[in-house]
Amino acid sequence: MISQDYITQLVEEKLEGTELFLVHLSIGGSNKINIEIDGLNAVTIDDCVAVSRHIEGSLDREQEDFELQVSSPGVNKPLRDRRQYAKNVGREVKITTVDGVEMKGVLLAAEENIRVELPASKKKKLPKREETLEWDQVSETKVLVSFK
Repeated sequence: MISQDYITQLVEEKLEGTELFLVHLSIGGSNKINIEIDGLNAVTIDDCVAVSRHIEGSLDREQEDFELQVSSPGVNKPLRDRRQYAKNVGREVKITTVDGVEMKGVLLAAEENIRVELPASKKKKLPKREETLEWDQVSETKVLVSFK
């Protein structure tokens, strides 16, 4: 089986000195390698191809066969890295806490903690307000895509 540490090292080696970073890496049965990269700006197909070629050039299919997929996280994927939070400040997000509480609002900041502006709720008679969460309180955060 191909070592996850070795693949991580190869990806980080290729991304060093760029604005890109590794978000997720998994190696499944039959050496199926899935890699997600993101960046402070957009991730291009050329970025994914460059990482893929670097890894393929460092592995020997004669020694051990593998399947490789390099992509950027899709819009349906949760944020996994703190740099992704910083990149999405100002966007609408849905946060699920470790207690199972869900909240939708605008991500205001993501530094030592996460700050979200929650809209007013007539139903619950709550005004527009700000919520501050510690990193360890957050189970999942997804960016909400609006087609308005």
